[in-house]
Amino acid sequence: MSKPVLDTALREFMYGKLHRVTVTGAELNYVGSITVDPELLRVSGILPNTAVDVVNITNGERITTYVIEGTEKSGVICLNGAAAHQFNKGDMAIIMGYESVPANQLPGRISRAVHVDAGNQIVSVDEYVTPSLETLGQPENNRENTPYAVVDA
Repeated sequence: MSKPVLDTALREFMYGKLHRVTVTGAELNYVGSITVDPELLRVSGILPNTAVDVVNITNGERITTYVIEGTEKSGVICLNGAAAHQFNKGDMAIIMGYESVPANQLPGRISRAVHVDAGNQIVSVDEYVTPSLETLGQPENNRENTPYAVVDA
């Protein structure tokens, strides 16, 4: 069997995420989007007006929306407009940003996970290096059965 060749075809790459944030608000009467503390955006690499997937850990809902800036260091995570139907204040969520990357540029690319406490203040940042097809299966790449250590405020 021949090895697959990575080419210039674009693939969606999850470059940054805010992991286990607490939703601070859900505003139905709003134009739409998700409001996020700029500090969280900066550290994750997510820019305003870009698309993100938002997964509600509490109820399993998943939406795609766009980001707007909130107040610096406020910890704000507010779902606006129609998204407010899928999220409630106090729900836990994951916000993920993606970019289209040529497949041959994926090996070695870094994906960043920003971990927060119950007040959405940053407690740690993990960076994961994308392996090449040749280095798949190496023990240092294996994250199976790694429980998430819940961080308290």
